[in-house]
Amino acid sequence: MTNAALVGIDFGKLDFEASLQELDLLTQSAGARPVVTITGRRHSPDAKFFIGSGKAQELKEAIGHYGAELVIFNHALSPGQQRNLEHFLGCRVVDRTSLILDIFAQRAKSHEGKLQVELAQLQYLATRLVRAWTHLERQKGGIGLRGPGETQLETDRRLLGERVKSLKVRLIKLQRQHDTQRRSRKRNGTMSISLVGYTNAGKSTLFNALTKANAYAADQLFATLDTTSRRVYLGEAGNVVLSDTVGFIRELPHQLVAAFRATLEETVHADMLLHVVDASSSVRQEQMAEVNGVLSEIDAADIPQILVWNKIDAAPELAAQGPRIERDESGRVWRVFLSARTGEGLDLLRDAISEAVSLGTGLQSDDEAPDVRLVDSWVDEPHAEER
Repeated sequence: MTNAALVGIDFGKLDFEASLQELDLLTQSAGARPVVTITGRRHSPDAKFFIGSGKAQELKEAIGHYGAELVIFNHALSPGQQRNLEHFLGCRVVDRTSLILDIFAQRAKSHEGKLQVELAQLQYLATRLVRAWTHLERQKGGIGLRGPGETQLETDRRLLGERVKSLKVRLIKLQRQHDTQRRSRKRNGTMSISLVGYTNAGKSTLFNALTKANAYAADQLFATLDTTSRRVYLGEAGNVVLSDTVGFIRELPHQLVAAFRATLEETVHADMLLHVVDASSSVRQEQMAEVNGVLSEIDAADIPQILVWNKIDAAPELAAQGPRIERDESGRVWRVFLSARTGEGLDLLRDAISEAVSLGTGLQSDDEAPDVRLVDSWVDEPHAEER
């Protein structure tokens, strides 16, 4: 297993510590072992090293002391900053975007998922292609050796561009197939429900519990990348199609938002969303905001939601109160408290979904937050922060 040095710079954000913990989980999910974490505070990134020359020297010494073979930044680096750091530190440097792309490449199983990951990787690589040819800089003094380097780079860019174009065509074809399947469901009057939420919120565990499916579920980031759909019978409300989708994360690389649009189409075209929240997380409000931000970006912000506060068994305050349903001032279901792992509250969620289906998804979107006051002092003030 590769030893990795983690780097995080505090630019004044309130969730800095939570972000570092997330980077640690991402690193482990990618298959590396965090051995040291270097932190610092800055008002803005350094143009050359991102972290400044003094901190770069501290990082270099830590790499030697802890035997790190890889440096992972909790930020997006420019191609120039990455190149400068690798030259100075003498080891490979990976930024947050590249790390997430690597995890996605490991986890994609379906043909469509693999195509989407490759497209995202190529789009990221296109901005850093020159790094692959830095060895030619040593030859610039030789007569006749300038041209081949430039020609090779241009050839590589052309081949990369052709591959990107080919992948986009194939993904469009797959998207049309999904559209046909969705139209067929609409004709049959089958309601579509998508599970959305921050990565590792427990969506796949909840999906398996509701559908008796065997979808892969693990306590790790991005355990699910490929959309899985199952038909679920809800008694008087009839059948619905429930879909498990990729988890969201803060600062999700734009290449992935674009490349995974086909995967997220199930979310865009859903009749209702179950927004799964890790109720035991200290930064659940920030995670909810990230999810809603991505939903807005993919034009899914207006789809009615039920908030599903999962993992109540891991939060003592919630475990004491047990599973329950909360409603807004109009009497509509607002959020359901449950534990997908233990099964507590699953019947309540089924009832809530069935009720919403019977009422024609008469739910509020997240922007139409209910004006409710909860007597439980531990609960976050609804919804001013949740939006």
